[in-house]
Parts: sequence; structure tokens; C-alpha cells
Amino acid sequence: MELGQFSVSLAVKDIAKSKAFYEVLGFEAHKECGGIEDKWLIMQKGTTVIGLFEGMFDSNILTFNPTDVRAIEAQIKQNGFPIINETNGDSGPTHFVLEDPDGNRIMFDQF
Repeated sequence: MELGQFSVSLAVKDIAKSKAFYEVLGFEAHKECGGIEDKWLIMQKGTTVIGLFEGMFDSNILTFNPTDVRAIEAQIKQNGFPIINETNGDSGPTHFVLEDPDGNRIMFDQF
């Protein structure tokens, strides 16, 4: 199972303050992935990727970006793990969310 790029999606209170903080640590915002006005953005430093999301999530989420999110969802279902939010449609961009045994949210997002 290929999980794709890994990132952490952070639920932030103030996107501008969070962006400024992570810039001090050397992260740079992807210009084509959200922005302050959108209340979300993706930042990267080397191979480390974090997403900043204001008002979209209640808690932080582990995020994977596979090329075939529907195949991973099917495998997880076959193994008896419940899906919180299922994928939509048979093709194109979609995502699903599940929780690990400790309640940590994991999102598989295909765009």
C-alpha cells in the first residue's frame, strides 16, 4: 500500500500568526496551495510538510496524499476498521478520514 506524501494538518487559531511562526522556523508557503485569505495553506521545509487550517478542523490530523485513495479505503474497510468520512464518486479528487485506536484522526487526501 503506497501512502504517498505525509504531512501534519494543524488546526490553528490565527492563520497569519501561525504562518509567521513557521516562517521563522524556515518553512515556506506553497503559493498554489491556499493562502491567508482562504484560511488554509501548505508550508514546506525540505521534505517536511505541514498544513495550517483555521476553523476547518477541531484537532490536528495526520495526512497522507496517495495516488489511489479509493484502493486504500477499500483495504481499510476489508480489515474491519470504520471510516468516519468516506470518499465520494468513482474517480477524481476525494478524501476519507478514520481514527486510529487512540482517537487520532488520519486523512487520506487525493487531489
